[in-house]
Amino acid sequence: MSVRRGDERYRGGDPGAGIESLHAFSFGRFYDPDNLRFGPVLALNEERLAPGAGFEEHPHSHTEILTWVVEGELTHRDSAGHTTVVRPGDVQCLSSAGGVRHEERNEGREPLVFLQMWLAPEDPGGEPAYDVVRGIADSTPYAVRPAGALLHVRRVAAGERTAVPDAAGVYVHVVRGRVALAAEELGPGDSARITGAPGPELTALEDAEVLFWELSAV
Repeated sequence: MSVRRGDERYRGGDPGAGIESLHAFSFGRFYDPDNLRFGPVLALNEERLAPGAGFEEHPHSHTEILTWVVEGELTHRDSAGHTTVVRPGDVQCLSSAGGVRHEERNEGREPLVFLQMWLAPEDPGGEPAYDVVRGIADSTPYAVRPAGALLHVRRVAAGERTAVPDAAGVYVHVVRGRVALAAEELGPGDSARITGAPGPELTALEDAEVLFWELSAV
């Protein structure tokens, strides 16, 4: 198990435009050849947008783009005609496939915080697809089949335990709260990359929200 601390993430964005970004993997001008990916996971970016701020329309291809809103409301628009407001508890997936354009904005009155996760599909190409699940339950993982991955959401009360998926690889990201995982204590923004070991238990040291990526290959 390899642990990465939230305060070690690469800082990006454009603070003057109301955009702050924290990158858990090598991203853009923050190049790290030893931190390019974990299995199909290419990026996990924490984005903070002030009211009125956003990312103008830009292209993507051959990437599965998952979005999890932590606070506020995210307005998504894409070149396939989708316009959606994504809120905490919703999972949004944009399969960019052969190519699609989208924009993301904070059109609300409150600050917006969201996580955006990029995964590489096993077979690039095809037609773009879009999906959003409202209020996903802890008991129902979200399948990203093109990347051979399942996203598990866990909301764990203080003192409760939950099993980490037993898989070829698991990527763990703490959204909020503090947890114990094996011999490590993890807090908001911290992550763990687990390979070649049975899934350990995670214990909430306080009320916590955690994302697990269950990966079929790493």
